Amino acid sequence: MSRFKVLRWLTRFVPSRVTVTWRERLRSGGGALFGIALTGAVAHRLPGGDPSVPYLIAPMGASAVLLFGVPASPLAQPWSIIGGNLVSATVGVTAAMWIPDPVPAAAVAVAVAICAMFTLRCVHPPSGAVALTAVLGGPAVHALGYEFVFAPVALQSFLLLGGALVYHAATGHRYPHAARRPAKAAGPAPAQAGYARADLEAVLRDRDELLDIDTDDLETILHDAEIRAYARSFGELTCADVMSRNVVSIAAATTVGEARSLLRRYDVKALPVVDAQRRVKGIVTRADLADEGREHPPLRLVLYAVARAFRPRAAPAQHVAALMTTHVMTVAATTPIVELVRIFAGRGHHHVPVVDEQRRLAGIITQADLISGLYQQARTPQHEPA
Repeated sequence: MSRFKVLRWLTRFVPSRVTVTWRERLRSGGGALFGIALTGAVAHRLPGGDPSVPYLIAPMGASAVLLFGVPASPLAQPWSIIGGNLVSATVGVTAAMWIPDPVPAAAVAVAVAICAMFTLRCVHPPSGAVALTAVLGGPAVHALGYEFVFAPVALQSFLLLGGALVYHAATGHRYPHAARRPAKAAGPAPAQAGYARADLEAVLRDRDELLDIDTDDLETILHDAEIRAYARSFGELTCADVMSRNVVSIAAATTVGEARSLLRRYDVKALPVVDAQRRVKGIVTRADLADEGREHPPLRLVLYAVARAFRPRAAPAQHVAALMTTHVMTVAATTPIVELVRIFAGRGHHHVPVVDEQRRLAGIITQADLISGLYQQARTPQHEPA
């Protein structure tokens, strides 16, 4: 083995750089303090408890590291701690009963527990220590038999999990973890040069090892990295640079007929609905107003006219407030246009209102505006700094 390979191998022992902020580190430590204290206090004070049963077993400390330190890990999810600990405790008690020698019993208990956790999809590293505790816990633990599975293991596992649920909810953290998946369009995914989820899943299968990260999280990280790289290639271009500033907007009290007239007069496909302070309250489109006359070819227009003759007429002077979409996706004028790529391509939007610092309507961006801006940016020579 060459010296270079030896040095490269030794560098694997160097700890990785920690990217977690001090705020998150303190939050994790505070969670462990709360969870372990809650588990021990409740288990110790339960009426009718057996004094020979330990009110805190050592594996709970390891579980606390996962539940509070790395709550996004697949190994730290509720089924992992509950299923992993109960299965391992059962295996450990069984091994202690049937194998007199503690060393072989411990080895068999941990090995079988790992295989069982993989099978039941509840891999939880501290559960290996639970299996060892069942074998090496001494006469007090052995005297419990299978009661060890329920108290202390199940009891303390549920208490610690309950503490984690309460603490994460109180501190604004998602637990159980739900990955923020990149938004998908309603239709089939367009062909693109980047990777697809099927590619990612195939690569993970080829590795044939358990990675301590959820597939959805990994996909999100890769997607965000692509967006950052794309943003870097397009510099500082923002929504303010590509938006249409002369926006035709309406009030919620505008009638449907007036809105249709504005759509035709200005040849636009959407009208932002604003209040007296020009804050966006909704948006109406041609589809919302059933403005089919502009969209259909002559033959379909005739069929539409015939069908409309037998359709009950809407009440006169109907206001757009009854038809508008109230949950409107807006972007700030300072938002990099790369975020628009995510919105238009991933969420199926065709027009997005742009707001200023006071959340007032400042413009609107269509897919055509975005494409034009990207094209102009691509044609602009990139000068190297002097």
